[in-house]
This record gives sequence, structure tokens and C-alpha cells, in this order.
Amino acid sequence: MDDLPFQSAVNLVKAIQEKKISSSELLELYIERYERYNPSINAIVETDFETARAKARQADEALANNENWGPLHGLPMTIKDYINVTGLHTTYGSPIFKDNLPTTNSDVVQPLIDAGAIIFGKTNLPLWAMGTQSFNEVYGQTNNPWDLTRTSGGSSGGSAAAIAAGLSGLEIGSDHAGSIRSPAHFCGIYGHKPTYGIVPIHGQQPPKKIELIDYSPEQDFTVTGPLARSAADLDLVMDLAVRPPVFQRKAIKINLPTPRKKALKDYRIGVWIEDPLYSPDTEVGECLERLVVDLLKKGTKIDEKKPDFNFHRSVDVFYELMQLANVAYMSEEEFNSLRKKSNELDTGDQSIDAWYARVLTKTHREWQLLNYERLMIRQKWADYFKKYDVLLCPAVRIAAFPHDHSMGIGSLQRISTKFGNQDVTHGNVMTPWATLASLSYLPASIAPIGLTSDGLPAGVQIIGPYLEDRTTIHFAKLIEENYFGFQPPPGF
Repeated sequence: MDDLPFQSAVNLVKAIQEKKISSSELLELYIERYERYNPSINAIVETDFETARAKARQADEALANNENWGPLHGLPMTIKDYINVTGLHTTYGSPIFKDNLPTTNSDVVQPLIDAGAIIFGKTNLPLWAMGTQSFNEVYGQTNNPWDLTRTSGGSSGGSAAAIAAGLSGLEIGSDHAGSIRSPAHFCGIYGHKPTYGIVPIHGQQPPKKIELIDYSPEQDFTVTGPLARSAADLDLVMDLAVRPPVFQRKAIKINLPTPRKKALKDYRIGVWIEDPLYSPDTEVGECLERLVVDLLKKGTKIDEKKPDFNFHRSVDVFYELMQLANVAYMSEEEFNSLRKKSNELDTGDQSIDAWYARVLTKTHREWQLLNYERLMIRQKWADYFKKYDVLLCPAVRIAAFPHDHSMGIGSLQRISTKFGNQDVTHGNVMTPWATLASLSYLPASIAPIGLTSDGLPAGVQIIGPYLEDRTTIHFAKLIEENYFGFQPPPGF
């Protein structure tokens, strides 16, 4: 039983179906581990054990009567506190919504429940799911199970910590600028950022000025995806969650292509690790280099080749479009204040606050020009994937860093962390590599590839062609089978 809580969701469901363990027994195992280990990491922040126990008993009774609810039959799992689940609060990490109980499940949760999942809790995040560390005034700080003095990442940091520590069978998080990928990298697990638009996000937006009841709010860049202890689990979730938004389902279905290749030796791989501005630090870089060396020894065809566009400019385009994606949710008072500030700025003022004011008040024409740049970069990616099947690159430039809440939320460009002998902003070390897939709506999977000399996990980001999520997940499976897989953190 020692390794059971660390098994993949696929294997856990198989064990339930083969009656090696009941759903009720597995749930009790996770509850016992929650009570023993969660106080030290604070990953799961709300639970409803009694409802889950009743559901688990029903799952066991159904199985005894030869009824199979689906591919997640009886699996206990948790969901990020940004995504609506009936019976559990969705606070978004904000005291304003600490009593918010949704009346319907989100579009990503309902198919999981329909497939037999038993959701017993919610996991932590930063306020409004905006930040590289998971802490808020409602639930406090989440610690990394590999080192409690360090962050588990953000914004799906509670999700990643719960999976790494063996507190849950499966997790669903969200990703805008690396919010699934950086926590997966920091905690040594698998994560997948889907192609933009293929998993509906209705039911995971805080109520704001613009409310969309039956339709998915198609906020630029935002996606929902799985975090797990095996690449096979990523595939399992995608099988269930991929679908068009509700208003398109009368006529549209989404059938993702199968993986481009079958074996490592068949793949044509591009590798991009070093960069004049955004190279990983020595520890993470060495983990990535070891992976490349091993793949070459196994006969994989690898080129040090990147897409033909300016990385620094693509990061800038992403940051500006990301800010503009949120303008519609600002109050008139906030926007008018920013516009006034922007008009009064000295041309020489290049501060962070000045940048925000200028970007958030850009005209629609200026947005169109930025979007045109994005379209050109997307075409460069399409050209790249005519020759290469996937690109391997860093997820984050560093391993998990020590907690630092000195500047609160929205402070990527204000908080600094050590990068070699320099103090570098979180924005500079955390997000550049994540923006590559986010800007161009591409799928990206994270697979653990080893530990640094300090014993901290590192992952590789596998970016694939538009709508070819199966290919990046399949390559993560090949790494898992041939090189490195999930390892439980010491002490858990």
C-alpha cells in the first residue's frame, strides 16, 4: 500500500475495477494522507469528505452490480480553487468570495464527474490565479513538498503540490502564462497546457462586470488542463475534457490528431535551451542537457534548432496582449484613471507603472497590430513544425525558489530572485519560455527529467504543433518510459 497513493490515475482506476481496492478504501487512504501531510504543505484548502464518502460507496455498489461509470470510476481527485464544483467554495483566493458556492459545475468538471470521478476537495492558488506563488488571504501559503521553504509555483501550485505529495488521484488546473507548467516543473510532476480553445473554460471566471451565463468566456490565452503523476493520465483527461463550447456543440466536434510518431527513433526533435537573454541557470540547464544526451544515445534525431522569430519581441507581444485581455473587466473608473495617467506620462518614464498605463490604454488599432505580429509568429511555428515534430525547451529558468510575498500579487516585475550571482525579477526567470506556447495557442506538456544538485525537480517543456496535443503528451510518455518518471518527494 506504500506506493498506492503515488500510482497514476490510470492504474488507480484499474485497481478499483479489478477490485484490488475499493473506491471507499482509496478515498480513506487519501483522507488519512491529507490529515497527516497536508498541514505541512497546505495544498488542499477545502474538503467535503462526507459527500465524497457517499459517492465512493455508490461507486463500489455500482461495480458490485457490474455497472461501470466510465474511465474515472471511483477515482478520488481534487480541483483548483478557480474552477467551479458544486458543494465546494470557489474563492479565487479572495476574501470577497470566501462564501461563494457555485450552483453548477464548470464545463471541465462535469465530464469528469460523468466519467466517475469523485471530487473531495479544492486546491490552493494565488489571488485571482495571478502569480508565481500560491498564497492568499483566505487560505495562506502552499509549500513545495520537495522543500517546504520553497514555493510550489503558481497559479496551480496547490494542484501540483497535492499530486506530488500523493494527496489526490488527479488534478485540474488552469494556465495563462505557465500556471500549469511552472508548478509541474517545480514539483516534479506531469502537466499539460492544451491548445487554446479546445477545453471550454465556462465556470472558472470570477464574477465581474461582464457576465456570460451559458457561454464560455473566451479570454485570450486562458486554458484548462490536467496535472498528474503520469503522462497517460494527461491523455485520459484530454479524452474527456476536449469539446467545443456549449453554443457550438450542435454542429462542431473536436477530434485531435493521433501522435505524429510511434517511437523515439521516429521523432524529429528540435532543441532550444540556450538563449542570449533567457538561458536557464546551470542546475536546470544541466538537467536538460542530460536529457538531450540520453535521447541522442537512444538514436533520436535531434537538432539544436529554434523557430525563426525574435524571442525577446515575442515575449513583449505576449505581455502586452495579456494585459489587454483583461481590460474589458476593469471598471470605468479604473480605466479612465489609467488613461489620464497615460496621457500625462513623461516620454522618458520607463517605469513598470508607466508601462502598465501605456499598455492597458492602447487603442483597438494598436491591439490589431500586436495581433498581426502574433499571427506572423504563429506562421513561423507552423513552418517549423513542417520539419520538426516537437520542440524541447525549458519550462522555467530556475528550480523552485524560496517564498517571497513581500510585494503581494501582480508583482512579477517587482519581486527579485537569485539567478546565479544576480537578482533578477520573477517575470524574467518564470515566464519567458512559457509565453512561447501561450502566445501562439500551442499545446505544451511538462515531463519531469531529474533533480538538481539541491534535490529539486526539473522538467522539460515539450511544445507541439497547433491542435496536436496528442503528440506532446506522447513524447512525454516516451521520456517517462525511456528516461525518467515521477518520483515521490522524500518524507511523503
